[in-house]
Amino acid sequence: MDRKVLSSGIQYTNLPESYIRPESERPRLSEVLECKDVPIVDLGCENRAQIVREVGEACRFYGFFQVVNHGVGVEAVREMTEVAHGFFKLPVEEKLKLYSEDPSKTTRLSTSFNVNKETVHNWRDYLRLHCYPLDKYVPEWPSNPPSFKERVKKYCEEVRELGLRIEEYIGESLGLEKDYIKNVLGEQGQHMAVNYYPPCPQPQLTYGLPGHTDPNALTILLQDLHVSGLQVLKDGNWLAVNPQPNAFVINIGDQLQALSNGLYKSVWHRAVVNVDKPRLSVASFLCPNDQALISPAKRLTEDGSKAMYRGYTYAEYYNKFWSRNLDQEHCLELFKNK
Repeated sequence: MDRKVLSSGIQYTNLPESYIRPESERPRLSEVLECKDVPIVDLGCENRAQIVREVGEACRFYGFFQVVNHGVGVEAVREMTEVAHGFFKLPVEEKLKLYSEDPSKTTRLSTSFNVNKETVHNWRDYLRLHCYPLDKYVPEWPSNPPSFKERVKKYCEEVRELGLRIEEYIGESLGLEKDYIKNVLGEQGQHMAVNYYPPCPQPQLTYGLPGHTDPNALTILLQDLHVSGLQVLKDGNWLAVNPQPNAFVINIGDQLQALSNGLYKSVWHRAVVNVDKPRLSVASFLCPNDQALISPAKRLTEDGSKAMYRGYTYAEYYNKFWSRNLDQEHCLELFKNK
């Protein structure tokens, strides 16, 4: 790539050739419908059994859902959004101090997905942060904007608490103990991708991110309220998930699909771009401990059902995921029992 990041102030009138997808791989935006029946789970409901049931149904039939009354403060969300926009508005020279194409770096600004391996790039810049334990990683986060560390730290703490609570509901919905997922996944890591999708001159030719599943356990996505872009695959069709005020989108990741023995689906999703406006999203990922041994819960195979996946460590999975292109076959397929 001739420029390291897209958010460099350059106004593109045509899409650079390295971003143009082959015709068979384009998003076909005119065929995308709105997802009108997105499951919305009210976590403020006093009936825990109802929450567990609704979470289970969403995981089984959709692989994602939205949550409201989730306990993450409105102020924390507003400040996170403001400081994220502030970071991407910095002069390009300031942002490039954090630029790296090395996926093992725990704080880095990069672009596309894996620029060293791709043949076609994605119309996205992103700031990738490791977020847990905070005292280890906060010192290496950006110091500009000045409020960045304080605001993002607060947001991370509240989102982590939400994610761990949702994992309890998911475990219970599978008929497992409340703490089963927490115990299997160990001391979970937490990562964040602050995604910035600039206006794109020809959005029908490219992606912000092509269709993929997430390699982690659980993703908590804060959508841009003003610009839609998230689409999910359901029943063979791509559906637009429009942003809802005061809601998070929760995606089931590959590790929960494996742990549930395939009962719950790691949702295929993608990000599309548009001509007029930049779009910002904040994805928070809960990730198993590197040494966590992932395999279907024994209770789910006691009836004689075959274990769909072999046991593996999360480190083994994550290394495999990052060694491939984002839009190759589902990484979880490589861990299936024959």
